[in-house]
Amino acid sequence: MASELFDQAKRNKADEFYTQLPDIESEMRHYQEQFTGKTILCNCDDPYESNYFKYFAMNFNFLGLRKLIATCYTGSPIAGSQLSMFEIESFEEKCTEARHPYKIEITEVRDENADGAVDLTDVEFLLKNKKNVLSLLNGDGDFRSPECIKLLKEADIVATNPPFSLFREYVAQLVEYDKNFIIIGNKNAITYKEIFKLIRKNRFFVGNRPMAGGMWFAVPDHYGFDKIVDDIKLKNVPSCWFTNFDIAKHHDFLTLYKQYTPDEYPHYDNYDAIDVSKTAEIPYDYDGAMGVPITFLDKYNPDQFEIIALGIVGSIEFSCEKKMEELRDGEPSGKYTINAKGTLYRKYNPDKDDKPPAFKNVETGELYSSIYARIIIKRKGTAQ
Repeated sequence: MASELFDQAKRNKADEFYTQLPDIESEMRHYQEQFTGKTILCNCDDPYESNYFKYFAMNFNFLGLRKLIATCYTGSPIAGSQLSMFEIESFEEKCTEARHPYKIEITEVRDENADGAVDLTDVEFLLKNKKNVLSLLNGDGDFRSPECIKLLKEADIVATNPPFSLFREYVAQLVEYDKNFIIIGNKNAITYKEIFKLIRKNRFFVGNRPMAGGMWFAVPDHYGFDKIVDDIKLKNVPSCWFTNFDIAKHHDFLTLYKQYTPDEYPHYDNYDAIDVSKTAEIPYDYDGAMGVPITFLDKYNPDQFEIIALGIVGSIEFSCEKKMEELRDGEPSGKYTINAKGTLYRKYNPDKDDKPPAFKNVETGELYSSIYARIIIKRKGTAQ
């Protein structure tokens, strides 16, 4: 069943996105010291289509890596289609019925063809080096399979773009085996209770790339796309880098310049906290709980702030239970909910709110604005 779910995830439209090499280069340059002498595992990556493998193979010596491991899963568009050149014993015979997953282990990289550079055109030469190994996997390449877990245990750092639909399980495995990681995930993963628990414990951070905007991924020809660059179809996805490395940006102190006023920072109606709509406008003189956008994690410094909870049902206890009618574009819908469907809300302010109200109190007729996912925080120390 696990392998079937993995195959389904890799076929799923929301999962088959390929990270562009410039994005990998831009993020990985911040971890050069951490890479030295380490074994890197790319366990959701066919070397022939993965820019992660390409990056680490090309920079193997520059980064001072000990070893690079990449695994290919069953169902990869080119698994087994380009490997006969390596003359692996019985390879073609084993791959006649289906494309077979494999692993590549690199321990030495040389400019074998003497062209002055190392890139994927040198992979054949890399594998002819007896210190490097290409071998077939016994299973389907699922990251949860015993042989892939064995490779995980050997690795020091995992770097890849895992299937978004399996993100919870993927991260749970990394945590279970105490591995450092630099991975990409959907921004909404921050709201998963399993992930947020790690965030609160300072074991899961946003990477170096700013969270603003999405990331551009190469997609297969049959996918919808947003633009074409150099004949490559690209789609923008609300994603960001995640890591458990203690990186420098999370030790930068955010300059707070706004003074608290009740009018500018309205109080939630169902939780004892104020709403702060922009991270840059966190007040310097408010000592209580504050709800901030999830993009706050871009500026999060554990020495400056404490993360209390996620502002959704299941993470906090709401202080009231009101029956409310759901509004559509400010108009009655005839549908009702309790406590605004388990989200934070505050009284609607027609003079300041750009969007129409989302809920109406059935008993009093009061209007409320629904607040998108908020992280509840407190400042540490005295007012600045």
